[in-house]
Amino acid sequence: MALAAGARVQARALLRPWSRVPSAAPGRTPAAGGGGPGARCFGSPRVLVEPDPAAGVAVMKLRKPPVNSLSLELLTELVISLEKLENDKSFQGVIITSDSPGIFSAGLDLMEMCGRDPAHYAEYWKAVQELWLRLYLSHLVLICAVNGVSPAGGCLLALGCDYRILADNPKYTIGLNETQLGIVAPFWFADTLVNTIGHRAAERALQLGLLFPPAEALRVGIVDQVVPEDQVQSTARSVMAQWLAVPGHARQLTKNLMRKATADRLLKQRDADIQNFVSFISRDSIQKSLHVYIEKLQKKKV
Repeated sequence: MALAAGARVQARALLRPWSRVPSAAPGRTPAAGGGGPGARCFGSPRVLVEPDPAAGVAVMKLRKPPVNSLSLELLTELVISLEKLENDKSFQGVIITSDSPGIFSAGLDLMEMCGRDPAHYAEYWKAVQELWLRLYLSHLVLICAVNGVSPAGGCLLALGCDYRILADNPKYTIGLNETQLGIVAPFWFADTLVNTIGHRAAERALQLGLLFPPAEALRVGIVDQVVPEDQVQSTARSVMAQWLAVPGHARQLTKNLMRKATADRLLKQRDADIQNFVSFISRDSIQKSLHVYIEKLQKKKV
């Protein structure tokens, strides 16, 4: 199901054709991005794409400071950026990371879910679904280089990828902590976590709203590798090379075989899931919990 027309048209305008990032020197990609010779950075206000066509890889960076919260605009731009890379036969893999060290993504933007009307909640949730489906079923190899904290929706973004690398910093926790906010992770969030770490571990993590530090995240299996912070990007490149060494058609068919049933469960209930979300998030008790949590966050900033 397509994203809401207004948001999608706006984002497409930003990326038709891909806008060359003004800060990038003509014909060059900054060294930090790992782009190949002659590669140019492309993207949109909230997503930076650093392509390396020679390697068949692009680095896609979230850049919505201060915490890369998944607003409607960021969700839309991520989907369109990934769609464009999927439609370009030059690319076989994407490394997803953050342009803000210390923060991968703080998750869903609570301001999108608080004090708005039902139509907005529906539009927003459709965009969340769209991003997960695009990630989870992508024919590209998706490596997530988690270089900061990654709770809730940030964790879901990582779980949608094929492989997760987490920087070894005790402050960089990852997990689906929705219950700590007084809300419930939808069934497809839960399904994705179960597929990754198993039923019992997922049940405990979801009920308690656990956020795992690196060593624990590796032990439980929510990430595949923990490396020193300054090696996250280079490790992602090495891992990508291993995945791309496998014949693409065989890998893609296997990925679809393993993931199709989980994705189909959402696709068959997509409208109902949106209605359930709107009904749930509109409750006075939930709105009150969100207001309280947002106020706590605002006080921390002060």
